[in-house]
Amino acid sequence: MPKVYPNAVAPPPLQGPKPTSDGQVQVLTVWKKSLLFNCKGFTVFDSKGNLVFRVDNYLCSNKSHILLMDATGKPLLTIRRKKLTLADNWVVYHGETDVNPLYTVKKHVNLLNSRWLAHVTTGCNNGSNRNVVYQIDGSYAQRSCTVYDEKKRVVAEIKRKETVAGVSFGGDVFRLVVQPDMDSTVAMALVILLEQMFGSRWSAPSN
Repeated sequence: MPKVYPNAVAPPPLQGPKPTSDGQVQVLTVWKKSLLFNCKGFTVFDSKGNLVFRVDNYLCSNKSHILLMDATGKPLLTIRRKKLTLADNWVVYHGETDVNPLYTVKKHVNLLNSRWLAHVTTGCNNGSNRNVVYQIDGSYAQRSCTVYDEKKRVVAEIKRKETVAGVSFGGDVFRLVVQPDMDSTVAMALVILLEQMFGSRWSAPSN
């Protein structure tokens, strides 16, 4: 497999990604691999090859608690599976807390409208459709998803990574394109949740 980025081994430390308020579209490369040995996770680089996000606890014994960190290991968002619910519901919190939830993300299960994958609501309101701030459609398995805001504008997309010298990266490396109206931290949290809902999270760790 070709290198994701040549300078990804020792990236400069960052203070964490900022919301895209500068009017620039962010194109991130998501690698479905942890930087830690024998641990599943995610490693995310910006367009210059600098590390911006990491998830290193992805296949720990507690799969219902996932921590999204910046390049230095600082907790950005905590993602927890909602207990005592029949649906696939997740709650997103700021930092490493479990109070005052920012979002609830619910897997879409309506067979009459299979285009939608999940919808995101504010706070912790059991994922009702009344306060939807983001909706996701497409196919995560094909790494082809679109995130829409409440005004039906495209705010983020998951796309396959282009081949390099005729060599394909496969499904473990893909692009996350984030528009200026969305925080890239939240967009990455949605990627993690799509992996939980639709990915092969029960596969054995690779050597």
